[in-house]
Amino acid sequence: MSQNLIQSAGGTPWAAWQQSAHLARATWLDSRQLCPPGRRLVLIAPHPDDEILMAGGLLAGFKGREDELVLISATDGEGSHPGSSHWTEHRLRRQRPQESRLALQQLDLDLERLDWRRLHLKDGQLPREEAFLTRHLTQLLRADDLLMATWRSDGHCDHEAVGRAAAQAAATRGVHLAEVPVWAWHWAEPDDPRLPWPRAHRVQLDESRLARKRKALAAHASQLQPDGEQPPVLPPHLLDCLLQPFELVFL
Repeated sequence: MSQNLIQSAGGTPWAAWQQSAHLARATWLDSRQLCPPGRRLVLIAPHPDDEILMAGGLLAGFKGREDELVLISATDGEGSHPGSSHWTEHRLRRQRPQESRLALQQLDLDLERLDWRRLHLKDGQLPREEAFLTRHLTQLLRADDLLMATWRSDGHCDHEAVGRAAAQAAATRGVHLAEVPVWAWHWAEPDDPRLPWPRAHRVQLDESRLARKRKALAAHASQLQPDGEQPPVLPPHLLDCLLQPFELVFL
């Protein structure tokens, strides 16, 4: 599914997901079970804001553990508003990394200690960069890392390319992989057989982490505000799904 199709489709509200038997059966995990102290988390986000949508609550627990976190931003997100006279690619290329920086600060992370790698690849063209992403991750990974990426069938070409590259790198290096659905919350049905439900786990978020995730997400103003007559890039019902007291991962 293309980005435009994702944004034009109606979307699945949280009220519908609450009826999902598969989601109800997903095992609960504590964040320290997923990535305990002493274990490094390598998270690759296709666009600025994806790291918060994917795992803002998990990242909030890395305050004081910044040396165990590697954050990779594949693109600068300049393609989020095609054809806009207000949010031009030039403006977005500067704005969206600034929003990411503010968002990470809202999570109380010390950015001076954080290994944050910006690759500056072209938004919307990550399938062409898949081999590069695979090599980059393969060279970066250590034996005990947890690699986290967008799900390889998430419905956005960049999300899927990142997911495939991460899966290949994880297999090559023999490290654990956690895939996170983002846009799938929008287009999938509550018990959709296309989702890998046997691999689904819910990482529990307490009120403090959820509040910080909400504040971090609010930093991405360009994605949350209408652009003239165009609706926000991130529809409210998608945010409802991604701001529940858990983060869904496929392990």
